[in-house]
Amino acid sequence: MYRTPWITLAAALLPGFAISASAQPPAAPASTAAPAAPKTPKAAAPIDLTGYWVAIVTEDWRYRMLTPPKGDYASVPITPSAKKLADTWDPAKDEAAGEQCKSYAAPALMRVAGRFHITWQDDNTLKVESDNGMQTRLLHFGNWKPTAGSAPTWQGDSVASWEFPATRVGAGSNTQAVASAGGSMKVLTTHLRPGYLRKNGVPFGANALLTEFWDLNKETNGDQWMVITTLVDDPDYLQEQWVTALHFKKEPDGAKWDPTPCSSRW
Repeated sequence: MYRTPWITLAAALLPGFAISASAQPPAAPASTAAPAAPKTPKAAAPIDLTGYWVAIVTEDWRYRMLTPPKGDYASVPITPSAKKLADTWDPAKDEAAGEQCKSYAAPALMRVAGRFHITWQDDNTLKVESDNGMQTRLLHFGNWKPTAGSAPTWQGDSVASWEFPATRVGAGSNTQAVASAGGSMKVLTTHLRPGYLRKNGVPFGANALLTEFWDLNKETNGDQWMVITTLVDDPDYLQEQWVTALHFKKEPDGAKWDPTPCSSRW
């Protein structure tokens, strides 16, 4: 006699239970927050290249610490036309023409024995100054474009980008490349005024392309080293790509900074 009231009560409650279970919570209001602005090249830098750096001459000592004699073109894969032009090298003639800086152009500048000061000119431009030759390179990130119709210069137009190493994760068809810590800077330089790859007149032409990879290494004792791998392509004066590696050590400050004008002779 007690079953019927219980069944009836349960039946009476079921419709309400069903309605409650099917009810949906109110939708959350759409977010009105603006998306985060992308980082500037300065803020996104995976390595810090700023500071004072001194060139450590570990190779080609006789070409970088001294002015080699005319005709000493070893290790540079020059064409016959380049040799013919280099054989006419005359430092006095360069001085008379006001072209003492021909061997301090971008394809040769980082090979110059001396010191370099690297700073951010703005959030999108890295500035590289040399004390030997007193030259300034501007490395532009992003969508920078040179001024239309501008004359070529010895430092040319340099476009930089950050290179981030990738780590492969997963297996088989699920393998993906994921960015990992560290990185380097890649620089492409064009629109160059013809100059010298080496102080004794080894030429590069207006169609030369300079590609650089700038890497940073830190020792356990705190020393910092910068390595710049340079690749010069020149369809006019090189038989093949000329590849070199340059080494620099970071200094604590600019106490040894010694600005010296360009020289055609030393």
